[in-house]
Amino acid sequence: MSPSDSSPPVTEPGRIAHRGTGGNTGPSRWLPGLKTLREYKIAWLRHDIMAGLVLTTMLVPVGIAYAVASGVPGIYGLYATIIPLIAYALFGPSRILVLGPDSSLAAVILAVILPLSGGDPMRAVALASMMAIVSGVVCILAGIARLGFITELLSKPIRYGYMNGIALTVLISQLPKLFGFSIDADGPLRNVMAIVTSILNGKTNWVTFAVGAATLVVILLLKGHKRIPGILIAVAGATIVVGILDLGARAGVSILGQLPQGLPAFAIPWITREDIVPVIIGGCAVALVSFADTSVLSRVYAARTRTYVDPNQEMAGLGFANLAAGFFQGFPISSSSSRTPVAEAAGAKTQLTGVVGAVAVAVLLMVAPNLLEHLPNSALAAVVIASAIGLIEITDLRRIYRMQRWEFWLSIVCTIGVAVFGAIEGIGIAIVIAVIEFLWDGWRPYSAVLGQAQGVKGFHDIQRYPDATLIPGLVLFRWDASLFFANAELFHDRVLDAIAASPTPVRWLVIAAEPITSVDVTSADMLSELDDTLKAAGIELCLAEMKDPVKDKLKRFGLFEKLGEGAFFPTVDDAVSNYLSKI
Repeated sequence: MSPSDSSPPVTEPGRIAHRGTGGNTGPSRWLPGLKTLREYKIAWLRHDIMAGLVLTTMLVPVGIAYAVASGVPGIYGLYATIIPLIAYALFGPSRILVLGPDSSLAAVILAVILPLSGGDPMRAVALASMMAIVSGVVCILAGIARLGFITELLSKPIRYGYMNGIALTVLISQLPKLFGFSIDADGPLRNVMAIVTSILNGKTNWVTFAVGAATLVVILLLKGHKRIPGILIAVAGATIVVGILDLGARAGVSILGQLPQGLPAFAIPWITREDIVPVIIGGCAVALVSFADTSVLSRVYAARTRTYVDPNQEMAGLGFANLAAGFFQGFPISSSSSRTPVAEAAGAKTQLTGVVGAVAVAVLLMVAPNLLEHLPNSALAAVVIASAIGLIEITDLRRIYRMQRWEFWLSIVCTIGVAVFGAIEGIGIAIVIAVIEFLWDGWRPYSAVLGQAQGVKGFHDIQRYPDATLIPGLVLFRWDASLFFANAELFHDRVLDAIAASPTPVRWLVIAAEPITSVDVTSADMLSELDDTLKAAGIELCLAEMKDPVKDKLKRFGLFEKLGEGAFFPTVDDAVSNYLSKI
């Protein structure tokens, strides 16, 4: 079979996928599934069907496990799988991305619905479904507004810190199920204390623990084998052992029980007025986390197939999938870094793989809902714990520690914030840290006085080149950031410090302005005041290598006219030459 028959279209060798809409207009712009359908090749069909059936072996146990971890009955994990997969096949731009319940969202969902549901499972479902709707609306609106770049505002260390904190929170939440007891505590730290106390007080059901631990070991041992369904083997084995030995009745092993027969129905989730604010906050948090995960995974697989995936369309596709989950008795979903590789390894070519998986899950609910009756909850906990372990990033953090320690500790602070205060609060902490990190770089940027270094062309930082010589009467000052309200006073002070440190009386101050990409009103006023101060001292203010868009701003602010066109030079060399010609 030729590559053209067995693989989705890719760009020509030596070309990069176009970042625009690719000429798609009308329905194809927002319904990529229609375009895929028009281009579909019959040779892909058997690959998609087989991959979909293989994918089903993971969709069922993982969907149930993440539902329980999110605080809703297991059946709703399957409901959150069926309709959203079909919706994403229509609205999603990625060819093989698999969406569904995810461990990275479990802690966020649980943090919202646990205190609000009061132990009522149906109320928990309504709250979770409304969170999915909020998340879907946020993602769709953000996609329409072309805000797909938002997740890029979180640096890699902060993302690592947040995900490590989420993984730790999820892992802690599943330990009671693994040990066979329940706790009544709020917050990761209190949960740890309650778990330790329960173990010391002898509340552990060791048979339950043995089943869960064995399941976890099998999953971890088989995790590296893409073509071996480790989760299916582990969960099926645990279910068979518990069923044959009747451990649910004989040893008190908690089991899933009978699933209701039937498919998810359209339903509007009604919540109370008191629930609105926490559900909206939780839904927005879910939208941020799910799109961050989805965008990264989408880019990875787009690179493998040499296709471009529009991040705004990806956000909209994720939004429609969450809307489908919310209106069909599901809960918030995201992309899956565990199920997508399974689909790829099984030979998936298009989103028909997900559709086949959704249909297979639906058939299971209609034909054999009792098949999972003896599935032990400790095995489900093992599935979630294994996924949480997979979320933890250590290797790259070691590299970051070697490269830049303050960013490493920034990541650790973010992890602690999530683990101590919870998932929702942790998102807020991560965003605040990201904003502070961004502002700090611009608030306290590097600056330098430039001189002539021997044997090196141009002008360079005298701190880096101690042998550099200064031109008498001239200060060359470089500012390595934009000028804005937060750093305007610092710029002013450093300029005056540079003048004060000059070994000779200063006649000209030349600002090497090439790194300055923007100027706001506050900093423009500061430059005007600085010019007045320098003129009073007999010093002329000049600027070199300033970008034209920044000059345009100075013209609007009236500063260009005040300084005069003669104060602007295309290069530092021109400014120096002009100075030397006048002394």
